[in-house]
Amino acid sequence: MELTGKLAEAFNNQVTLELSAATVYRQLAVEMDVQSLPGIAGWFRAQAAEEIVHAEKFMTHMTDRAAHPRIGEQQAPALNVKSVADAFEASLAHEQKVSEAIRELYRLAQTESDIDSMPLLHWFIDEQVEEEATVGEILDRVRMIGDNGAGLLRLDAELGARQSQEA
Repeated sequence: MELTGKLAEAFNNQVTLELSAATVYRQLAVEMDVQSLPGIAGWFRAQAAEEIVHAEKFMTHMTDRAAHPRIGEQQAPALNVKSVADAFEASLAHEQKVSEAIRELYRLAQTESDIDSMPLLHWFIDEQVEEEATVGEILDRVRMIGDNGAGLLRLDAELGARQSQEA
């Protein structure tokens, strides 16, 4: 079944959003590098790479269905990050934005009776539940740690382990 009309346009918007999310995560990585937290920076870089994979999933789905993926305009992220908590608050807010966009895609696919999009969208719904839970848990831990240097260094080392696992 060819992907056309409103749904194709919405998928293109999602591709752009996923790539924008990668840019947000790259900027958050820079912010953590500036604060000498290479492990947390690595975690954000891994998140950025994952967002690019997400965009690719949408583009593959589109091309498999004879649609033409197009990347829309992106703007540099307007982030005001002064602390690790700020970084993860920005991350959570962005994940919530992406989650709502996925739910909107799902609603549109239902309205358009596009059954072929459902497996992909179900995967993304599950992924977003996991993403929000993960970032929320890290943010809770960051808030518990507060300004405790030893705690931040421990979290930095822990989150940095993700980078070495995926490298």
